[in-house]
Amino acid sequence: MAGPDPTQLRHLIDRFPRPPDDDRADDLLDGAYGRMAGEWYDRLRSLADAYADGDALREELLVHAEGVPAFRLSDGAAPLPERRRRLTEAADELPEIAEAAAWYADLRSLLEDDPDDLTLVERALHDFGYAVAHGLFLGANAPETVVRRLRLAYRLVGVRIDDAASDGVERTTFTCPYRNLGAGRCGTRWLCHEKLDRVDDGYVTYLAERGIDYRRPRGCVGSEQCYSTVARESPERWWPKTPPAAVRES
Repeated sequence: MAGPDPTQLRHLIDRFPRPPDDDRADDLLDGAYGRMAGEWYDRLRSLADAYADGDALREELLVHAEGVPAFRLSDGAAPLPERRRRLTEAADELPEIAEAAAWYADLRSLLEDDPDDLTLVERALHDFGYAVAHGLFLGANAPETVVRRLRLAYRLVGVRIDDAASDGVERTTFTCPYRNLGAGRCGTRWLCHEKLDRVDDGYVTYLAERGIDYRRPRGCVGSEQCYSTVARESPERWWPKTPPAAVRES
């Protein structure tokens, strides 16, 4: 089964490097560290408990991890020198800042799929999606083109498109007829998100190789609808995703 071992996840969460008791980190990073250590971390712990009890999906943890409070280091592809300087100076003063970035990288690595951890069925579904993507997205090299093909694929398997929006990111909101398939035995959306979405992961792999960032279905918790997004691979840099050492080297 895809997803981290609950005990391993809990141990990692417990190793979160707390910020100093004073306000130095928040003053240097516009409060990002404090927000990360506050409500965001508390919610992460709650989700990890629910995941261990079988009441939350890996997907929910990953979405929450992606929404971590951030200290921006670039505006799109354009570096923000003053903010980069502030991060490196903060890291020189407070080792917890680099430790938090390393911890966050470990968290993302644990939550994101490792091909070696997939079952044979999950690997077959991923590889099937990757093979289909070669035909489905042939000649599609822009998000606008990719999303049109993607919506066609959704419709072909019975997914109802509820809304399509474009605001720098191509966003598709939809209702999936398979969301409760196997719910009685495996839990709501488990089969849909942790198994059938491996086909989407094949699309993700194919498109990432071509500089397209496809975020497969998200936002389904507590709603009948899900959404996915397609965009150019983002060059944005931000802490804690970007560690201070990477800023010094660039």
